[in-house]
Amino acid sequence: QVQPVESGGGWVQPGGSLRLSCAANTRFFSIYNMGWFRQAPGKQRELVARISGDSATTYADSVKGRFTISRDNGKKTMYLQMSSLKPEDTAVYSCNVPLFSQYWGQGTQVTVSS
Repeated sequence: QVQPVESGGGWVQPGGSLRLSCAANTRFFSIYNMGWFRQAPGKQRELVARISGDSATTYADSVKGRFTISRDNGKKTMYLQMSSLKPEDTAVYSCNVPLFSQYWGQGTQVTVSS
């Protein structure tokens, strides 16, 4: 098992879009459930979106309809497409592969402000 590596965070104005990537060069990537979490200052970490080995997806109510989680097993990469971003989406986003394991990405900052 290896640590995932994230990329794609940054600053965006409200209403904008960003795409996060999470690469995990692990042998069993294609069968893992995996997910994206976020943690804002002073708040608990929350599960934003999850995707199963057969690509079934689940979203937190706060992001439903705006965020899309996906995976490319050939590239061993998971994605989080974020659209219609709001200031309250500002947080450090981390991927967890496999889901609820000890293997986390380093975290990437997403800041939504004007």
